[in-house]
This record gives sequence, C-alpha cells and structure tokens, in this order.
Amino acid sequence: MPFMSTSLVRCLYVLVAFCAAPFAPTKAAPLARNDAVLRNPQVLILGGGVAGIIAARTLHEKGLDNFLVVEARSELGGRMKSFEFGVPGNQVVLELGANWIQGTQVGDGPANPILTLARKHNLTTQVSDFYDSMTTYDINGRADYLDEFNTAIDAYTNLTIAAGARIPNALVDTTVRTGYSLINSKPETAREMACEYYMFDWEYAQTPEQSSWIASSWGNNFTYDIDHGGFSDDNLLSIDQRGFSHLIKGEAAEFLTEKQLLLNSTVKSIKYSNEGVTATLVDGTKLSADYAILTFSLGVLQNDDVEFEPFALYADQERGRYPVWQSLDLEGFFSGSGIVFVTVTGDYSERIEALPDSQIQDEVLGVLRAMYPNTTIPDPIAFHFPRWHSDPLYRGSYSNWPASLFSDHHKNLRATLKERLWFSGEAMSQKYFGLSPLFLSLPVQYIDLKLSV
Repeated sequence: MPFMSTSLVRCLYVLVAFCAAPFAPTKAAPLARNDAVLRNPQVLILGGGVAGIIAARTLHEKGLDNFLVVEARSELGGRMKSFEFGVPGNQVVLELGANWIQGTQVGDGPANPILTLARKHNLTTQVSDFYDSMTTYDINGRADYLDEFNTAIDAYTNLTIAAGARIPNALVDTTVRTGYSLINSKPETAREMACEYYMFDWEYAQTPEQSSWIASSWGNNFTYDIDHGGFSDDNLLSIDQRGFSHLIKGEAAEFLTEKQLLLNSTVKSIKYSNEGVTATLVDGTKLSADYAILTFSLGVLQNDDVEFEPFALYADQERGRYPVWQSLDLEGFFSGSGIVFVTVTGDYSERIEALPDSQIQDEVLGVLRAMYPNTTIPDPIAFHFPRWHSDPLYRGSYSNWPASLFSDHHKNLRATLKERLWFSGEAMSQKYFGLSPLFLSLPVQYIDLKLSV
C-alpha cells in the first residue's frame, strides 16, 4: 500500500530517475591517506563521522591536540555519504545515508546541534513535509484514504503519551505492538496497516513487534516535542550539492591537521588493558594510545567486524514491500530531475540486499506500475540501491532499541572497557539514538581529566 510524499527516506532506499534537466553539481575531492601522522598519540578516535570529528573538536577546545582520527574511507563523514546520480551531464548529488535534520528550532529555544553546524557552514536544505503533502495509493492505483492516515497519526501520538505514563508508575517496557493494543489501535485492513507502517516502521526501520515502546517514544519526544526537550517538529532535507557531509568536513577543516588524520585505514582488532589501547589495521599497522574513543556503528560491533582482546560481549545479535515513495522532482528540491526514491526497512531490506540490482529494479517498477495502472512507466535512465546492511563499515543505517530494554541495559552498552576504551556515536545516546551521533560528554570529560593531571 504505497504512499507518495515530499519527505526524506531512512534505512535502505532505491533511487530511480526517469528523465532529468541539466544540473552542475560540485563534489569535494576525496582526501588521500596521510602517512605523516602522529605515531604516539595519547588518544585514538576510531571513526571519522560526526561523532568522531566532534570528539576531536572537543579535545582540541580543551587544549588536548595529541590525538589521531582513524577513518576507513577516503573522506570524512561516516554515514553521511553522497554520490552523483543520473546520466552524464544530467546528474545531481544525492545522499545515500543520513540526509535530514530532524527537529530544528522554535524561536530562541534550543537548536538541534546538527542544525547549528548546517547554519555555520551554509548547508542548502529544504523543508520536508511528512504529513501535509501526501497522496495515497492501493493495488488499484490512486485511492484517497487520508482519513485512515490521520487516524494512524492520532494513534501514534497516543502511543507516545501512554508510554510516558508508564515510567513514573514503574511499569515495565514492552513492545510497541503491545502498546498499540493497549490504546486499542489494531489495524485490520491493508490501508490501515500501510498507514501504521508509515508512522512507525518507516521511522524506526523495524516493526512494532521488534521495537521498545518506551525507547521509541523517547526518540520521538526528545527530537520533536519541545515540551519534553525536543527541538521542533520540522524536518530539513539536505539538497546541498557539496554533500551533507560538507558540514562536518568544514568543521574539521577549522582545527584538524594532516598529522591528526589517517584515512583509508580500516580497524581489524582492538586490544585494551589497564595500560592503554592498541588498534590493529587490516594491513597489520598497529596504533597505540593511552585512550581510545570508538565511534563505529552498532551494527559493526554486533557483526564482529572488529575483534576485541579481551573478548567483549557487546550486543545481542513481507512487511514493508516498497511502501513509501518520495519525489525529488518538486519545486525547491530538484525540479525537472525525474528522481523518485522508495524506502525498505527491517527484514525486507535484508532480503533485497541479497538480490542483484536488475531484480530489485524489476520489483520496484512492478510496484510503481501498479500505482499508475493507466500510465506507461518506462525503464529508468538511472537506478541505484545502497546496501547498508552488508557493508562491513556500517552494517545498517542506524540503531533501534528492541523491546524490554531497560535503561541499565543501555548504560551497559556504552560502558567503558578498563576506563581506556570508550564508545560514542548515535547508538550510545539515550535521547538521540538513530538521529544524532553526538554522545560525547562522558568519554571526553574523563580523558580530559586524566590527561590534564
């Protein structure tokens, strides 16, 4: 049961272009590996995404510059990945991973830190309207069931309210599905199920049966609800032709020196003790420091792509068939580009990652042609599908809490090892998991205290 909306996508998505008008995108040149780096840093920062660069900036601001940022890719940005899409001479720069600023600012209230960086570095964005610019379809083509959609919005609002009431009453967490049942929201028709998918699965990339009722409500409130510490209910899509990562590359350029950055360097193993931390790269190079801040995604840690010595038991290891479509061929975005993209999440996204692009394209076009039964849909002139789950540098696009996860479990997740190896990134934040990779204060404060003695 597909939707079309003028909003951004999450998790895995498929990009399709049918016709395009000329654009002249700019693309930052990738950085080369720097071999003239610090050989005896006091701090290793493992990962050059937002969390890693902000950790480096924070240490720099505290006067601690003896650190080394280690990044597997040829450029900074982490899951902020962009690429040129379209046929030669008819291309635009689009985002494959993070591409939105969720929750911005109301008046003089608190601003989303990512918004602050975007403003500072003049990032070009466009408001994405998730709810008021909507067209609905069913298996017979266009069909108006916005009443059911509005009911799903109300149900999700009531779901978050009911979750909040459980905490002061010391009630245990449970699944979102149980939460929906307790507020008597039980979708039965295909349309109602599609609306619930849009409100929940599309946001959290997993089903209500797989997700924590309380944690998912925290994620919503701490982002969008200004009465609960959130920023605003607005969403901004990055359409900057330098790429969304420009904001973190621009920030790094203000303080990071060549000797503090090692690119094209994938960490294979990490050995830690009371004396310090040693990271071994895939090429056998060993990097040692007094402390390390690890910002890899939770999926990388769960898939054992990095070996720990001693071993660290870190984390436990047909819904949604191309249901939510967005168009970029709109005024304010990339008008005339002919670009649309569709989201897949959870188990279905893992399934199609194993398929060849040609088969995925056939499936996508089959759904699109069913949405427009009286229109001839041609084969696309360009097609792209990023495989986040199978990429060993990421193992997924962002984290989501399972049901019945107590806050103490999350504290254990981000606990330091030997007070030498620290974990950071979006999965380590209780408030902003999945949305903002800025959980930094505790590791930086501790390292600052120890190195300042």
